[in-house]
Amino acid sequence: MLAMNVMRTSFATIKPDAQLLDAVRLLLETGQRSLPVLDGTGSLVGVISEGDFLHRRELGVRCPEGCWPEWLLGSEEGKLVRERTRALRVDAVMSRKPVWVEERATVDEIVGKMDSRQISQVLVLRDARVVGIVGRLQLLVALEQSLAGSAAA
Repeated sequence: MLAMNVMRTSFATIKPDAQLLDAVRLLLETGQRSLPVLDGTGSLVGVISEGDFLHRRELGVRCPEGCWPEWLLGSEEGKLVRERTRALRVDAVMSRKPVWVEERATVDEIVGKMDSRQISQVLVLRDARVVGIVGRLQLLVALEQSLAGSAAA
């Protein structure tokens, strides 16, 4: 089975200069685990995922020493963290090296990348353009279809 056979083809994307609040809202609205970040020409420049939002002061979660929010937000007293966070953009926190596969990649290759990088989904590219997403849900759907086909035979 190939990525093109199991990938989700309807998905939201976001631009690098979008506000973080917009990215959070888009993740919530779509139920996606991450958003491909595309520049003005539609080229993939990064990905922003649920995990990029976990260590946030707004949640009352302490950042490990050397954590990027500490560096970005600073520990300046007297300013509301929320105000500083609203000023941040997607390109400040996105992963600049998103994990992806070509549309003809096998499910075995996809699972291998997901396991080795400890991620829940990968982007699918055709001619350097994002055409799909394969996540755990898509793999479960493919498994269900395979098992149902075997049971019917």
